[in-house]
Amino acid sequence: MANEKYPELTKRFLKYVAVDTQSDEFSQTVPSSNKEVAFLADLATELKTIGLENVRTMSDGYVFAELKSNNNDDTTPTIGFISHVDTADFNGAGIKPQIIENYDGKSSIKLGDSGYELNPNEFPSLTKYAGHTLITTDGTTLLGSDDKAGVAEIISAAQHLIAHPEILHGQLRFAFGPDEEIGIGADNFNTAAFDADFAYTVDGGPAGELEWETFSAAAATIDIQGRNVHPGTAKDTMINAIQVAFDFHSQLPENERPEHTAGREGFWHVISIEGNPESAQLRYIVRDHDRAKFEERKQKLLDIAKQFNMKFGQERVTVTLKDQYYNMGEILKDDMRSVDLAEKAMRSLDIEPIIEPVRGGTDGSKITFLGLPTPNLFAGGENMHGRFEYVSTTVMTQATDTILKIIALAQEK
Repeated sequence: MANEKYPELTKRFLKYVAVDTQSDEFSQTVPSSNKEVAFLADLATELKTIGLENVRTMSDGYVFAELKSNNNDDTTPTIGFISHVDTADFNGAGIKPQIIENYDGKSSIKLGDSGYELNPNEFPSLTKYAGHTLITTDGTTLLGSDDKAGVAEIISAAQHLIAHPEILHGQLRFAFGPDEEIGIGADNFNTAAFDADFAYTVDGGPAGELEWETFSAAAATIDIQGRNVHPGTAKDTMINAIQVAFDFHSQLPENERPEHTAGREGFWHVISIEGNPESAQLRYIVRDHDRAKFEERKQKLLDIAKQFNMKFGQERVTVTLKDQYYNMGEILKDDMRSVDLAEKAMRSLDIEPIIEPVRGGTDGSKITFLGLPTPNLFAGGENMHGRFEYVSTTVMTQATDTILKIIALAQEK
């Protein structure tokens, strides 16, 4: 199924999602999985084949590539485009996409023989896509539009420029990396070697998303050491670690969970609880857009642990905190060139920009704090990270259009 404007775009996306590239949060290697290493190696070969220059693999697994300026204007900014190749922690093996042509915007879509379906009553976003060609899952895997849609769009834009040398552009940089979904992919992104004035991650959702604010994020692990004795003689002796875990969690405000928050409201999100009466562990992700509130949320966990330990008369509850990324808006607010340029590009294409703080993060969060301003552009995916994921080929074309329009407008003085 070819795209008339960018003939390789849809075909490229379908080829990419057929490859399992799920990252591994428990790995000690960088990248975290050999699947990513192999995929990135193949991608490097493809980049060379289409005519990109200085293609090389960095020590952190990122593949960098360049396209030299053809406009003889040293004042045009050097712009980068970045996407990640790994997929999230839902089955990403054996992906068998479904193609739904000319979707009517109101019917349910059966996802293969899985028994699941995309129903507009449950997923009202579907109503926006009347007349679009949709790519869905078969109900047994995720799709991988996060972020193989972005990878396909960036490479298709680069290929379009190479095929049309009459289109003038400045110096361009491209990067494709691992491990975004486990939060470590951009930890060592080499901004000096990338050598751009500003960049964009192409890693967002529906058409028009332009994100320059993210959560600040931390991971929290609560380890609890209990004391297990026979329940028949447990009075005033047993310390049931599982019960302590429940009690710990109950100290957090009930309405400050993901399911009760929106917009700029932060949260504590318990993502796992495991253990037995002898020992237990809680794992949380902590999120807030406001840095002061973010720090207060982390301190709240430490304060609860302190109260519990005082009650026990010894340290039985230990909190380990690890900051993951910070709100890139803290940096970008002082240099909005990249954001303003993207907004102008979208409006010139009759795409209404959706500028809202991200209730999550992107590699751009870390890369921005490493010195390279990097807001996030839409790539098209809906319902990402699960069996109900889908993407519109029309929106993928719009994302590619947006990349090329940003490049074109960057030359204007």
